This record gives sequence, structure tokens and C-alpha cells, in this order.
Amino acid sequence: MKKIAIIGCGISGLYFANLLEKSSEYDYTIYEKRSKLDYEDGYGIQLSVNSIKLLNKIGFNNISDHEIFNPRKINFFDAKSAKKICKIDISKFNYDKNYYTILKRSNLIKFLLKNIPEEKIQFNIEVCDIEYLEKIKINLSNKLNEEFDYLVVADGIFSKTKSIILSEEKKVEFNNSVALRGNIKNYEKEDISLYLGKNFHFVIYPVNKNKEFNFISIIRKNLNNREVSDGSLFNDEVFLKSLTNEIYSNTSVQLEGKIENIKSFPIFVSRDLNIPNRKNTYLVGDALYAYPPSFAQGASQSIEASTEVFDEIKNNGSGYYNKRIKKIKLVNWRSKLNHFAFHVSNPIIVFFRNLILKILVKNNKFLEIYLGNIYRN
Repeated sequence: MKKIAIIGCGISGLYFANLLEKSSEYDYTIYEKRSKLDYEDGYGIQLSVNSIKLLNKIGFNNISDHEIFNPRKINFFDAKSAKKICKIDISKFNYDKNYYTILKRSNLIKFLLKNIPEEKIQFNIEVCDIEYLEKIKINLSNKLNEEFDYLVVADGIFSKTKSIILSEEKKVEFNNSVALRGNIKNYEKEDISLYLGKNFHFVIYPVNKNKEFNFISIIRKNLNNREVSDGSLFNDEVFLKSLTNEIYSNTSVQLEGKIENIKSFPIFVSRDLNIPNRKNTYLVGDALYAYPPSFAQGASQSIEASTEVFDEIKNNGSGYYNKRIKKIKLVNWRSKLNHFAFHVSNPIIVFFRNLILKILVKNNKFLEIYLGNIYRN
């Protein structure tokens, strides 16, 4: 029986554990530095059909219908006037009962935890050192040493484990953007509403069939290193108010007083792609590569990557990183292009952007290349 260490109890790590649970060939342990998982987080997450197809293989299609929402369209609006620019019918990419799906991130975590025995997860544990001997020897913060045949690193963009493996500092950078998120109840529009503004955009979408909606805004913000590293800034009421006022004053959509549980956080992205030259070691999710959050593929790509790692271990393959690099490049340039296009401020450029959008959303060949090639895996 092969022993596998999973570092991190997020979506990618938990999904990978679900795949291992379906086979008797592996024994695994998940190590999580937090003391517990947060089930109170009501913020939304989008999953395109490439990940839903994979989730359905572990029973996601049996999740309560009231806990999810299947949008049919992405509606683009001008944030200032609230006038509709165009729409994309994303339901055309659904197939074989695999539907573009939105739900609360906490409900996805609960679903992924359902089939994992409690003893498989060890909390309050961090990796201190890794030795590559005949097997992979992991020195843990509880003073114990464990040996494994495989190591799967899924502990996020600031992965300490990745830094240990690569013997270098974490190569991530502040993306000159801040995210503002919250919840809205009884919003009047269904489907996904995407509002494009001057140096910002925001998205509102239902997270279930109970009239609960997610609000997420990405705002361009130049902050110095001290401000970015100061975690207290993003919880400061004055700073939060300045962010919300920036949105409220630049849109005719009535949001003031409607958004609850508002939080902000800086957006970091991967500076480059570093692949460990170590045996039986796999990086997945943000530990491998973090994208700008403008293409809604973070979770879906984490699930895809975990599937590819499982297949490689099962088949004793060696092509995981080559395959992943190709997909990362495809998703990354789309994310960067969206981030740029959503935030343009020059009125002339905005006019031509909107005109181009109206043309492209009606071009099936373009949509198949831009979205279909990602959504259909």
C-alpha cells in the first residue's frame, strides 16, 4: 500500500483525498496548519463544467438542489449607467448533466469532507522540513517524522511547503488590486451580473435557490509593501468604507445598505511557474500557480490538477507538469486579458471594448475557443 501525504485542507487537497478514498491501494494523511475549518463562510464559488464533471464522479450530483444554482447567462453591464452591454449564454457549454454551478464555498467543503474519515486529517500541524531519501521523510511541527511514497502540496499561494521543497522565497506578487466581498439578499437579477467600471468591476450572482447572492468586486489599488503586508489594514473600518464608497460613487446600482459581511483582502498572483525537480512530489491549486481572479477558474483548475495527479500516481506516469503547464498558460492569459478589459477607463477605449464585446459574444467560434476549450477540459 502506497502512503501519501497531503498538505493543506482546501478544495484541491480534500478533492484529492476523495479520489484516494475510492481506492484500497493508498493510505493517506492530510496535514492542516489551522485548528479547524471555517463552515460559516457564506461566500460564493463558481464551478464550470470541467470541474463539475469530475465532482459528479464522487457524488456531487446528489447534493441538495437548494444548495446550488445553475446560471444560464453572464450578463455584462456598464457599472456607471447600469445599462446592459451584452450577454453570454454559458449554458451552451453544459453537457451530460454537467452544469455550470454556483454554491457557497463552505457547502463545497462540507461535501468534500463527508467521505473523509476524521482520523485522516491532522490539524495544527505544519511541515518543518523534507528529506528525500529512499522515501519522502517529512519533519512535522508536532516533533514527529513520517515517511511517505508521495507528497501532494495543496497549502495555497503562500505555501510554506513549496518554499521548503524549492529552497527559495515564495515567488508571488501583489497584483495592484484589492478584492471586496460580501453577501446580498433578494437581489432582483438572476444569473451572473458582471458590472464593468473605471478601474474596478463587480460581480453579483446567486449562491443557491434561497435568494442569497454573492458580491465580489476587484478594485485596482496601488499599495506599498508595508500596506500590503499589514493584515490589519484590510480589516480597518476606514479602509473598508473607502473601498465601498469607491464602488457606490461610481455605479448607479443601488448597493449601499444591501451588502452584508463585507471583507477585503489583497490579491496576490504567481510571479512565475516553478516546478520542483523532486521525486513523487506534486503541487496543486494555488500552491502550483495562482491566477488573477477574473476568469473564475481557480477552484475548477484545482480540481482538474488533483485529478491529473491521481491519474499519474495510479498509472505510474510522468507527464503531470507538462500537461498542467499548458493549461496554466491558457487560463492565465485569459485571466489577465479579462482583468485588463474589465477595468479600462478611457471613454474611447470603453466604447470600443463594449463594441467588441457585443460582436464576440455572438461569435460561436470565438466562444468555443475562449471558453469551450477551458470549460470542456
